[in-house]
Amino acid sequence: MGAPPPPPGEPPPDRPYRDPYIDPPPGQSPPEGEPWSPPPRGGPQYGEAPPGYRGGPGPVPAPLGGRWRRLFAGIVDSIIISLISTPVTWQTWSHVLDEERGAWARINLSQTFFLAVVAFLYYWLLQAYWHGQTIGKKIFGLRVISETGERLAVGQAAIRQAVMAVLAWLCCLWIIDLGWILIDPRKQAIHDKAARTLVVDS
Repeated sequence: MGAPPPPPGEPPPDRPYRDPYIDPPPGQSPPEGEPWSPPPRGGPQYGEAPPGYRGGPGPVPAPLGGRWRRLFAGIVDSIIISLISTPVTWQTWSHVLDEERGAWARINLSQTFFLAVVAFLYYWLLQAYWHGQTIGKKIFGLRVISETGERLAVGQAAIRQAVMAVLAWLCCLWIIDLGWILIDPRKQAIHDKAARTLVVDS
């Protein structure tokens, strides 16, 4: 007996990749007994951008992650990073002289460098070795991939986070970095464009 036929929309075992001219898009198989008509060659295929799209080169490899979910995922990750760094930063104080009053003032100095290192390692290691996901992205069904649709590389994850960290330290450029998601057709922040990455549904 031969091998059972693959599920509708899935390629056969001897061809482990989808061909948009042979296999229908997942979830869009025709009714049983009816043939599937592939799209005309030369036109936009499943996952590709429509004509006139100028958001970036190549096809969109998966549905892009929603902006609100990215925001909430970032909030969750920020809380986790704060909890990790709190044992070191919560009681860091320094005494400085207030010249106007002529008295010493006790000022809380956050360990910003330590916090930045924790944040960099958190995002870099998790996204590089945990299928492009942080805990926040995992909760909200998101992951980071290469623009080509391949898994996020270790170096690519490092570049993405390094650019994000540098822009966050340069005054208010982090606002421009994250705000770019609102106007970019691929919902890419500046650090995504630098690393050639996309945030997509997982």
